[in-house]
Amino acid sequence: MKLVILLLVMLAAVASADKYTTQYDNIDIDEILSNDRLYKKYYDCLMGKGKCTPDGQELKKNMPDAITTDCSKCSEKQKVGSQKVLKFMLDKKESDYTNLEKVFDPTGTYRKKHAQS
Repeated sequence: MKLVILLLVMLAAVASADKYTTQYDNIDIDEILSNDRLYKKYYDCLMGKGKCTPDGQELKKNMPDAITTDCSKCSEKQKVGSQKVLKFMLDKKESDYTNLEKVFDPTGTYRKKHAQS
């Protein structure tokens, strides 16, 4: 019986590792994108030029994997949010996007995949 419980706990741990944490899914992305000061703090965090909030650190940690796997470990809310941020950056902050791309996606894979979106 103890072995069954241990196996169930191990399976639950493995299953939860297949997704990114949803702890920060309630962050107001629109507020960040509409506030230059907040936007710059997150951008500087990702570029390694400033302190990161806990959610910014989580984003920075997961970004390379999310780009490589096309956000396959993202929750639905994270996928929608990442598309919103991508569109915002490409439309209004293209030089910032290009700088992030050099760090996290130097081959431009993500931009090519979503150019038609």
